[in-house]
Amino acid sequence: MTTKDDSIGGSRVTWEGCSVLLDINDGERLVFARLSPNANLKIGKKNCSLKPLIGCPFGSLFQVDNGKDGPYLSLVVQSKEEEEEGVSTIQEKEDQVTSQESKDNRALVDNNSAQSLTGEDIEEMRRQGATGDQIIEALIANSATFEKKTSFSQEKYRLRKQKKYAPKVLLRRPFIRSICDAYFRKHPAKIGYMRCDSLSLLLSMANITAYSDILVVDMVGGIITGAVAERLGGTGYVCNMHLGPTLYPMDIVRIFNFSNDTCKRIVHCALGDLCAGQNGSCGQVQKMVSDSANELDHMEDVTAEENKMSADVPCTTASDHTARKSNKAGEKASEELIKSWKESGFSSLIVAGPEMDVWSIMQKLLPLLSYSASFAIYHQYLQPLADCMHNLQIGKMAIGLQILEPWLREYQVLP
Repeated sequence: MTTKDDSIGGSRVTWEGCSVLLDINDGERLVFARLSPNANLKIGKKNCSLKPLIGCPFGSLFQVDNGKDGPYLSLVVQSKEEEEEGVSTIQEKEDQVTSQESKDNRALVDNNSAQSLTGEDIEEMRRQGATGDQIIEALIANSATFEKKTSFSQEKYRLRKQKKYAPKVLLRRPFIRSICDAYFRKHPAKIGYMRCDSLSLLLSMANITAYSDILVVDMVGGIITGAVAERLGGTGYVCNMHLGPTLYPMDIVRIFNFSNDTCKRIVHCALGDLCAGQNGSCGQVQKMVSDSANELDHMEDVTAEENKMSADVPCTTASDHTARKSNKAGEKASEELIKSWKESGFSSLIVAGPEMDVWSIMQKLLPLLSYSASFAIYHQYLQPLADCMHNLQIGKMAIGLQILEPWLREYQVLP
């Protein structure tokens, strides 16, 4: 039996304090935000409050409209009649394309004289409370060349004006693929230039399954830790191990909206705590990584850059609106867990340390794994992986070693 707080991470409706991914104008801009009544989003030159997004289902579409108190986000609700009309208009456009094959834009000259509606007229319409759609229709009616354009050019014209005067915001749920894609497009260096296909391959090669204890060396902002925790689904444990005295940043984990039970399964510990019973010391490795660990502590979160809001904003549930603190992941592992891991070992290992020597790390981490455990290493470049693989083969420390280089090809899908 699960409590209400444990199931909040899987809610289909947003609540105050949850993290969301805002898709502006069909992927033109992606913004992470934490919902609160005082949070604002800047779209173009307009500041819109995010309060209307609280309590709405994920996947809702909003549009920027002009009101008496300024711009605001209004929910776009499409009725069944409008959907049927949309299907009929698509069929009509296809018929027009076939009937207007001889029509082209060669006679049109872009000299900024085709539009009779001036900027002062548009501002006057905004002051009178005209919506973005009404402004777009007025621009089309006052354009001398719109009817002379092909249907494809007319659609491009509408889309261009819609992005300027009536931008749309899609409310998306942040999960591993959307988070990885957004970071790869905006701040790829913070996740080690890791694509979503590389991340999925990393999880598969490491054999991440339910009820497993996974050891993670995550130096890419916490995206590996969040991906493993999402796949485990509240079972097993994710141990984010730090080689130096300070913990690596895990800011991305807070974007996942994990439940309280899942957050308890995300722990951290130092390398010295796990290898204390082994022969030798970990001081040499800790000294090697101390400089790079201090540099990585200064990594900033995309949420803080975009919204200038704290990551510990108090939040409430969408149903009863009772105040509660946001769940924090990454508590220190208990002595019982560390003792059990020393005795039985970890089920899998994932290493993502772009700034570290891979072979030096693996020499200390391999004894911490159980027998027949799988491990996967991610690096942006090939040579560190090749050196590590060569040393593992010479020392006969692992079997079934292989180096994979994933690649992704984008295909254009016509509507």
